[in-house]
Amino acid sequence: MQVSTHYDVIIIGLGAMGSTAAYQLAKKGQRVLGLEQYGPAHDLGSSHGGSRIIRQSYFEDPAYVPLLLRAYELWNEIERESGQEILTVTGGLMMGPPDSLTVSGSIESSKQWNLAYEILEAKDIYKRFPAFTPSPATVALYEERAGFVRPEASVYTHLLQAEKYGAELHFFEEVMSWEAHPSGEGVRVVTANGIYEAGKIIISAGAWAPDLLRDLGVSLQVERHVQMFFEPTQGIDIFSVGKQPIYIWEADDYVQLYGFPSFGLKAEGAKVAFFRKGTACTPETIDRNIYEDEVNMMRHYLSQGIPQLNGRFLQGKTCMYTNTPDEHFVISLHPEYPQVAIAAGFSGHGFKFASVVGEILADLVIEGKTNHPIDLFTPQRFAANKIV
Repeated sequence: MQVSTHYDVIIIGLGAMGSTAAYQLAKKGQRVLGLEQYGPAHDLGSSHGGSRIIRQSYFEDPAYVPLLLRAYELWNEIERESGQEILTVTGGLMMGPPDSLTVSGSIESSKQWNLAYEILEAKDIYKRFPAFTPSPATVALYEERAGFVRPEASVYTHLLQAEKYGAELHFFEEVMSWEAHPSGEGVRVVTANGIYEAGKIIISAGAWAPDLLRDLGVSLQVERHVQMFFEPTQGIDIFSVGKQPIYIWEADDYVQLYGFPSFGLKAEGAKVAFFRKGTACTPETIDRNIYEDEVNMMRHYLSQGIPQLNGRFLQGKTCMYTNTPDEHFVISLHPEYPQVAIAAGFSGHGFKFASVVGEILADLVIEGKTNHPIDLFTPQRFAANKIV
């Protein structure tokens, strides 16, 4: 096989994070090769389904908030540069019992970072957003800046802009293996089509990361999740952008659901999904079928809190979460190879960060460090589990 040696950085995986990294690096004048085993913005991984929530009052950990503030700036920047609409602000409800993580964690982050928010009682939620019928004990944090990002539009747009800046992007080219030179300089990637060499590498392979990062010492577990679309019983208008916010609802039994306003064709209905009720899978074994019992489980919760959405089931789309044990990300240089940067384990809540993760990855491979706060995401936190 012919060896190509003219790249500064090779990127494995051109989904959410790989596409933004390709854009950031090419824009900075780096010679970039991006490798993707499927087509651009495909629907076989984690970056499809039309919408992903974005919010600042982050219940997972206040440490994410500075990254979110920068992510918003970068989403706006790529929109201005490309002329494409990617981020839509709708407002957002974080609902549940007062002691739920969804509510209490959102309040904690908002207070720590002085974010604007309102607390709504159940009657106030229903008055302002009558699609919801919360139980009397339910409260909500309302965040005006919350909304959604369009994943396919983001990936397409960042890839197109990366190409405009000179990135070389190969689709339908599967990576067979990669290796980093023990000296800390140089990498080699083998695909079905050839052998490529570069100074640095970024591995941002989503649900395929567990195989590519077996020696990292991080347990990356893939789960199958289903996004469901329903036709509202009394028309789509009450669920449309401008009338319905994004929401995360932690029910009285502490099961979390999340959903979106309708923003496309009326026939598409409105989307809702469970958060963290997936089943273990791999990219090779994931079941793409949608089953009646899955739809019925969703109907059970809709009937309690969002009854107007409990209409005709229109369609379901499967996607994959790649989870770390603590559900925080891995964004770091490789502990053993400083020429290798990693973006993995986004645990079902990572897409909103894609714009800033691309900037971080560019920092790591160009400068060997970043000013962004990523200490939470080091793989060394799992050092006790490292495979020797």
